[in-house]
Amino acid sequence: QVQLVESGGGSVQAGGSLRLSCAVSAYTYTSNCMSWFRQAPGKEREGVAAIYTAGDYSYYADFAKGRFTISLDNAKNTVYLQMNNLKPEDTAMYYCAQDRSSGGYYTRLELCKRFESKEAYFGYWGQGTQVTVSS
Repeated sequence: QVQLVESGGGSVQAGGSLRLSCAVSAYTYTSNCMSWFRQAPGKEREGVAAIYTAGDYSYYADFAKGRFTISLDNAKNTVYLQMNNLKPEDTAMYYCAQDRSSGGYYTRLELCKRFESKEAYFGYWGQGTQVTVSS
């Protein structure tokens, strides 16, 4: 059973940084897609970033490019989201997710690339960690 546990959220001022962590109990494939989503009050959940665990492939929502970095520590089974130059509009609950899908390596890589529109592709979710950015 896959369990995902997020940590690292908190309150920061605009321009500050946070690093979120997602501890992964297990991977279901040798190549999984791990992602970060977020949901602000009154808004729909949206994709932030995704990383394919086999190969150096990472993907970002437009708002995250240049400010956020997703990375993977295979030795620690942990996925990170480094967030710099935070803005008040980044305030949200941040969730880690792992894909649960079938298909070969390239089929699933393509789905990972389009993670923002493929939320249903992610079958395992953590409980979330709150990020609050004040102006």
